[in-house]
Amino acid sequence: MAEFKIAPSILSADFARLGEEVVNVLASGADIVHFDVMDNHYVPNLTIGPLVCEALRKHGVTAEIDVHLMVKPVDRIIPDFAKAGASFITFHPEASEHIDRSLQLIKAEGCKAGLVFNPATPLTLAEHVLDKVDRILLMSVNPGFGGQKFIPHTLEKLRQARKMIDESGYDIDLEIDGGVNVQNIREIAEAGARTFVAGSAVFGAAQDSDPNKYETVIAALRAELAQAKI
Repeated sequence: MAEFKIAPSILSADFARLGEEVVNVLASGADIVHFDVMDNHYVPNLTIGPLVCEALRKHGVTAEIDVHLMVKPVDRIIPDFAKAGASFITFHPEASEHIDRSLQLIKAEGCKAGLVFNPATPLTLAEHVLDKVDRILLMSVNPGFGGQKFIPHTLEKLRQARKMIDESGYDIDLEIDGGVNVQNIREIAEAGARTFVAGSAVFGAAQDSDPNKYETVIAALRAELAQAKI
């Protein structure tokens, strides 16, 4: 039985109460904190940096923090996020002059490393560095903004990535980010994903009747995953 992990993206949380939001979503059954970093250069938006990551750790968050760097250049900021408490650091191949070196840098800083593939970026860029990769993240939207719709052809790309990972023999997580919701998460799991980033689908579904606001939506996502045929 595959282990599925739900990773709410704090990009869609209430930033005025970010620590409380993260504690609540984890208490509701989420597994991972997905941390979107955008620089208004590689992508057309500006979000958060290492100080926010460090603040979450100081607030008492012990869960995995999955830092997704949408910045260019990427190497300069990696040590800052490692020191701030990142568990995983993933980056886009297009944002690095030397992909192998960037992966080595992440590992040297004590974090797990991953590559992120935009909808039109070929998976072949991972072939020669699979021994250094702990996670492959497929974007099912173009990066930069939350709340976008899932791009359907990502399902076939997921199947290709699943095959590549399984044939490699390496222990590599396959993550999906963009437009994931209760309606499509089962199909996405059946295509090969094991970790699911969901922003507005989770933080936009808060219920005051839930003890920690998000139990209902997390349970609905897990119910769909339980029915996935893999």
